[in-house]
Amino acid sequence: MLLSVIIPCYNEELVIEETYKRLTSVLGSMQHSYELIFINDGSRDKTYDILFQLSEKDAKVKILHFSRNFGHQCAVTAGINHCNGDAAVIIDSDLQDPPEVIIDMLKIMEEEKANVVYGVRKKRKGETWFKLVTAKYFYRILNSLSDVKFPVDTGDFRLIDRNIIDTFNRMEEKNKYIRGLISWMGYKQVPCYYEREERFAGETKYPLKKMLKFAMIGVFYFSKKPLKLATYIGFISVAIGILYALIALITKLINPSALVTGWTTIIVLIVFFGGVQLITIGVLGQYIGNLFDEAKKRPEYIVGKKINF
Repeated sequence: MLLSVIIPCYNEELVIEETYKRLTSVLGSMQHSYELIFINDGSRDKTYDILFQLSEKDAKVKILHFSRNFGHQCAVTAGINHCNGDAAVIIDSDLQDPPEVIIDMLKIMEEEKANVVYGVRKKRKGETWFKLVTAKYFYRILNSLSDVKFPVDTGDFRLIDRNIIDTFNRMEEKNKYIRGLISWMGYKQVPCYYEREERFAGETKYPLKKMLKFAMIGVFYFSKKPLKLATYIGFISVAIGILYALIALITKLINPSALVTGWTTIIVLIVFFGGVQLITIGVLGQYIGNLFDEAKKRPEYIVGKKINF
């Protein structure tokens, strides 16, 4: 069996050599043949130079060098599009997901006859309380909104077989939420529990801004419930407006002097209904923006160089 290992990289000069050593140590102990597909996602440091040196020494090291930074999900997509393996592992280059777990994943896939073995984090070392809390509740909120149930406390670290790879490569949507798409496919998917380590070196490539963007892709590509929610909020706001009008009318009829004329109530109502309208427009705008991105039919990524393919 040929195993493809897909490793997206962005400014990982401090860790990439150690990643290569750990992966080759683990994969070399197995009977399977393998290929290492490093996707250099427009790194601005020496990541590409280090990868190039590794590829000259080891023909199993294959490089997809992007023309610019396209993002983590595009890098993973490129790896899946170009891999030749009977199965593929998706793993980040920062060594937070231990390469040694790959052995356990292969064993589970063989024993369970599974199509997907996804990593479930029992413990996340070196993470801030904010990251831990937001990650915990994001997956649960996404599950409550989506028509498809996703496993919680997971990332993209997983082992997928050729059925999943071929099905994924037939999907033409641009802004991919890969872990969601793989869950959406169905087939037999089983967990592999492990403890997530701290970054070996360097800084996280997912600051708050990117995390929010990623979360929005997950929500708006897998659920139409935000549209329904906007409709419900609209009905509630109309009901509140009607109720307030009735209260004002009754008060005027019963005790005209009790109704004080002023601008405070008007301002409150304007702000409330204006906020409801902006929320609704914003939700609609997200869906329209997604349609716009898909309609342009631009490629998800541009490969500037291919090495050892």
